[in-house]
Amino acid sequence: MLVEFRTKNFRSLRDEQVLSLVASTDKTLLDTHALDTGLKAAPHLLKSAVVYGANASGKSNLIKALQYMRGVVMESAARQPGQTFVRLQPFKLDATSGSQPTEFEVTFLIDGVRYQYGFAMNVQRIVSEQLLVYKAFKPQRWFARHFDADSGKDVYEFGSGLKGAKNLWEGATRPNALFLSMAVQLNSEALRPVFDWFANHLVIVNEHTPLVPEFSVQMLKQEAQRAAICDFLRAADISIADIEVATKQEVDEVKFHHVTEHGEAVFDLMDESSGTRNLLFLTGPILDILNKGLTLVVDELDTSLHTLLVQALVRLFHRPEVNTGGAQLVFTTHDTSLLDAYGLFRRDQVWFVEKRPDQSSSLYPLLDFSPRKNEALERGYLQGRYGALPFLRNEALGMKH
Repeated sequence: MLVEFRTKNFRSLRDEQVLSLVASTDKTLLDTHALDTGLKAAPHLLKSAVVYGANASGKSNLIKALQYMRGVVMESAARQPGQTFVRLQPFKLDATSGSQPTEFEVTFLIDGVRYQYGFAMNVQRIVSEQLLVYKAFKPQRWFARHFDADSGKDVYEFGSGLKGAKNLWEGATRPNALFLSMAVQLNSEALRPVFDWFANHLVIVNEHTPLVPEFSVQMLKQEAQRAAICDFLRAADISIADIEVATKQEVDEVKFHHVTEHGEAVFDLMDESSGTRNLLFLTGPILDILNKGLTLVVDELDTSLHTLLVQALVRLFHRPEVNTGGAQLVFTTHDTSLLDAYGLFRRDQVWFVEKRPDQSSSLYPLLDFSPRKNEALERGYLQGRYGALPFLRNEALGMKH
């Protein structure tokens, strides 16, 4: 389960930005919208969080920052000596940020144990890296690493909590590789749960990693999973009685069986609306994520989906009888009607991203404004009370001075 994500000097996120899924002390909807952790420091974690902001405000960069961090964890052990991080983009619109490292840190829970892992990097190398593990209230530093510019070498410190061939892993870690990734490649069982959280428990959907239709298609080939997908589509008021997958010459063809009180018909996938297709491609992965208790991060969840369908997807994560594994959903959207949808969000689940005059982005929670329990959040947002709105000149609105 995701507890917190921090990043600094990544694209428009110049200053440190923090997204927290730690629930506030508010008891409203706590039983359905939050997860018990058993931890004193964070008794409850939120099952979902939504991020609002104008176009080009930086909310997509927040998703990209987590995605970039995941990519470095997954791929750095395979990098060639001297290979640079060419896609790394620090903030470019001031005189100093371009020469400063980019920082990432994520805190998450695995089987009741809190892990806090982070690193800093520039285009050439990893500058620092460390892992804190909270098996009790006080953290254990399993390892820390930093680059010493005077000696030109990485300096390591190891705690007693990390077992295994630490010297071997240290010697094998190149400047452009993470110690975590290299140690797991060399069979560190102690660090494998941390690596596996990035590899198998974090799912990110955006323009760089769009939904893969094949995943839902493969689920449709299994009777129980096909029934679950069809049940959700019917609950979304789509008149689908069944979905058939016919394989011809190793190519899967999806057929939709529609039934109404006036008749029935079979349609090909491309005969369906883009909204129905997107919902199908999203429903399969979401049902799998709910079943496995994963963390799903989606940029612009409302793309081609009606607001009521977005609500239905979010509510799946809040239903204890459906979300039995502690799954979480974090998403960006422009759909302001969700803010006032009855019982959809607690006040601590809403976040905003605003572009400052210097073009850096600021992430902040709705709670910064101390909203009342029954406050009309959509109206307040559109009236500018919480910021994070586009700045439109009168000419763009067709208005004259």
